[in-house]
Amino acid sequence: MAGAVVTTSASPEPAVHSFLDPGRAGQRAVTAPRSRLGHDDTVPKTPPDSTKNSLRLRLIDHAHARWPQLRDVEVRFRGAFAYVDGALPDGTVLPLMRLRYHGSASIWGFAIYLASSGKYQDSYLPSGNPSGSPQEALDCACGLYLADPGAWQRPPMNF
Repeated sequence: MAGAVVTTSASPEPAVHSFLDPGRAGQRAVTAPRSRLGHDDTVPKTPPDSTKNSLRLRLIDHAHARWPQLRDVEVRFRGAFAYVDGALPDGTVLPLMRLRYHGSASIWGFAIYLASSGKYQDSYLPSGNPSGSPQEALDCACGLYLADPGAWQRPPMNF
C-alpha cells in the first residue's frame, strides 16, 4: 500500500498520522501529530486589545440599530472567548452567546447560550456556517431570546 495513511488514537491525545513506507513492509516511516480541531498554534490564543475594543463597539452599535429592546450589550473576555450578554431596560441581564476568536476581528466562531442547561453550545448561524460576523451572531441570539425569529430570515439573493 504505497504512501498509505494510518490514523491512530487510543488516548485523549491528538491522533497521529503515520505514513507507511512501501519499502519498509508496513513500518512507520514518518509520524506527525494531527492538531486538534480548533487548536492551531498559529492563531493567537487571545485577541489583542484592539480586536476586543472593535468587537465591543461593533456589537453595541449593531444592538442600538437593530435591537431597541436591549439597553446595553456587555462583552467580557476569557482566553479566546468573548461572552456576550444583553441588558434589558429593567436591569435583567440575559446571557446570549459566546464568540470564539480565530485570528480575525471580522469572523468569530459562534456558540448559543442554552438557558435550559446554563451552558454554551457550538451552533450554526442562519447562514449555515459555524462562524460569521459578530453582528450575524448577535442577530441569531437576540432572535431567539427576544422572540424575533425574523432576525433569522435572509433576503432572497438575486443571481
